[in-house]
Order: sequence, then structure tokens, then C-alpha cells
Amino acid sequence: MGLRALFLLLSLAAAALAAEQRPALPPPSAGGAGAPGVSSNSVLVTLLDSRYTELAELVEKALLLQALEDAVGRGSVTILAPRNEALDRDLDPEFRRFLLEPRNLRALQSLLLFHVLPARVHLSPSASLSHQTLAGEPLELAAAAITRPDAVVRPDGVIHGIERLLVPRSVQEAFNRRRSLAAISAVLPTGAPEVDPRTHRLKKPAPPVPLGAPPALPVWDAMAPGPSIAPAPAPGPGSGKHHFDGHSQVKDFIQTLLLYGGYNELADILVNLTSLATEMGRLVSEGYVLTVLAPNDEAMARLTTDQLSEPGSPEDILYYHMIPEYQTEESMYNAVRRFGKVRYDTLRLPHKVTAREADGSVKFGAGEGSAYLFDPDIYTDGRISVQGIDAVLLPPAEDGGKSPATAAAAAPARRAPAVTGATAKPKLRRGKLLEGACQFMGVFVRRSRFASCQ
Repeated sequence: MGLRALFLLLSLAAAALAAEQRPALPPPSAGGAGAPGVSSNSVLVTLLDSRYTELAELVEKALLLQALEDAVGRGSVTILAPRNEALDRDLDPEFRRFLLEPRNLRALQSLLLFHVLPARVHLSPSASLSHQTLAGEPLELAAAAITRPDAVVRPDGVIHGIERLLVPRSVQEAFNRRRSLAAISAVLPTGAPEVDPRTHRLKKPAPPVPLGAPPALPVWDAMAPGPSIAPAPAPGPGSGKHHFDGHSQVKDFIQTLLLYGGYNELADILVNLTSLATEMGRLVSEGYVLTVLAPNDEAMARLTTDQLSEPGSPEDILYYHMIPEYQTEESMYNAVRRFGKVRYDTLRLPHKVTAREADGSVKFGAGEGSAYLFDPDIYTDGRISVQGIDAVLLPPAEDGGKSPATAAAAAPARRAPAVTGATAKPKLRRGKLLEGACQFMGVFVRRSRFASCQ
């Protein structure tokens, strides 16, 4: 029993001595069973204990430790490390705030990987000046401003100290886009969703209108006043609804009338007597076009006081001289030469103005109330066209009788009928229907009892 126990003790001592002399296996890494580990002598560990601790903190915030460990495991790397002062004091505070925002993590990772070269690079006269970085963008070593070459040399990499931070083009462009007003502008206010009362469903929003497109509503709907229950909502900042500066264009058009001469009365009515100038500016701002048939001062002087003193008569007269189309003297003359007679819509619904060719010019209206195109193309800017005429156009009467211009010429002043006595009776104008009724009654009745038939 003694020899057997002695032999067992000697075998256990030999096994323990062999276990102490056997090399220890490295612990399994988090990246996988076959991933190489990082030793304590690695260039990444040395970076944490060197004078470039600010760069090491940014690497941890950017979650790049695993990516750099994989790069070191594949081969040697070269790290261009800026000094701590360049990242702490010399860096733009706004750019630093941009890099540390969580939504700009990709930009911070690209910035740090731009400082890592996937190969060992020593500074020598024969070294290549351009190297590919882990960020995917090339780097010129001449622009790196290396101040401490080979500051740290390890078997798996080398660290060069540089003067300042290197910013790749992609990160600089992302920072510039972030600083631009278009990227940080406020969201345009939108109205609450509308419910269709017939179907009790949400109304679909209208498709966007391209810039400069003609308006969807007709011009007469745009002229209609809005509801007076509540004021209209204020437009949002930079809504882009008004594509044209209509008020400036109307101001230029009225100033052109004054400088042209002979159209002072029309300009005075537009500015002082009515609010049509403001309304025209609003229409042009919304994208509408107008053609103004402008009577000269001699034509405006032939208007009577009664025609201008009635409520709304100046607006009605000028509405009849505005065509919701853009026409020039050449386009209107070509139209009347080709079609003989052209009827243009006016802003005074439902009346239209008729144009025809006469004596090598364009003639508007018919009969005694017609007007010739006297001063063509006084003002043409693509939105407003002004054509001078030598008479005031008035629409025909509603009952099909004579026009107000003809009636005014026949009876310049309207007076009440004079009453001379109690038995005086005004004379009534017999119509065709009344005359036919009296003749029919005279056949059967010898003496008519109708006073109006006498």
C-alpha cells in the first residue's frame, strides 16, 4: 500500500506541473467564437492611455470600438489622432453640438473613421500621399498637418499626432445642409381636416398646383367676397400661394397711364373713386390675367352726372371694360380678321363686349355706343394689358331696348313729369300686347269701357 500511494502522489504532482507550464487559452470574445481578441499591448488600448483621450471618448460615443477591433484583427491600422486642445477648445461649438446630436451619429462615425487608415503607414519621402480611409473617402497626408509622427508604435498599428481635426466632404455637406434655413424652417401650418357633410368622410386634399399654373377657379368666383361670419385665416410663412406681385404691377400700370397722357380720368376713378385697383392687384397676385379697355379723357368727359352718381355705377362701367384674358392689339386684330366678330367675356356678368374689324382697326360695341382701338398696347407686362379706346362702352339694356349711352344722348337729363292740374294724367306707352287686346275688344263692343284703349 505504501508504494501504490507514493506512485499516485507522484502522478498528481506531475499533472499539476504540466498544467502550470501549459499556455492559457484566450477568453472568447463577444464578436464570435472565431473573432480574434485585443491584447493589452494593442494600439486601441494604448490610445486610451495616451495624450489623445478626447479622440478616445468620441470613439466610445460613436459606438466604434467593435468596428475598430475588427479592423485591428484583420491587420495593422494607422490612426491620425488630433491633440486634445483641437477637440476641446479649437473646435467650433456649433459643429461640436452638431456631431454630438443623436440623429447625427452617422456623421460622427464617418468623421472618426476618416482618421483611420487600414494599413501601417510610416512617414517617408517615398510614401504615397493619398490613402484610402475606413470612411470610404481618400485622405491626403499633406493636408493632415502631422506634428508628432510615430507618436505610438505597436505591433498592430501606429498613431500619428496631427494638429487639427480632419473633416471629410460628406460631413461638411451634412453640416451645411443642417445650417441652411430650408432644413430648419418651421413647418407650414395646415388647417384642420374637413368632413364632407354628405358622406361623413374626410375630404381629400386638393392636389398641389405647380408654380405659375393658371388658377383653378374662374375669375368671377375669385372676385366674390368671402363669408362675413369670421375673418379669413392668416396665410402661413412663405406659403407660396401668391406667385406674382399684383399690387406692384397695378401700381406700374396706373403710373404708366399718367405718364402716357390722356387717361387721367380713368386713373383717378381707379384710385380715388373705387377700390378696383386693390381688387385688380389681388386677382393678379392669385395668377389671373386682365385686359383693360381704357377710355381716354375725352370719352370720360362725355359721361353724364347721372351715369356716375348712381350707387355702384363707376364699378359697373369699369367692370364692363375688363376682359379676363390677356389680349394685345395684334391678337385681337388677328382674331377679328379671321372670325369677323369676336365676343369677349367681361367682369360684369353676364354681359360680353363684341369686337369686329373696321377700317383696319378693332371696333368694340355696336351702333352709336361703339369705340375704336385708339392707343394700342399702352401697357403690356404679361399679366395686365391696357388698350386705349376713344369712347366709353356701356352694356345693352336688360329688356333689349336701347343702350344707356343712346338713351343718355337722346335725353341728357332725366326729369320727373310736370303735373299741371289734378286731372292731368301721364301718357302711357302702348305695348304690342295692349294694342292687340284693344283691337280684339273693338270688334265685339262698339264702345269700349277700358280707359286705356281710348
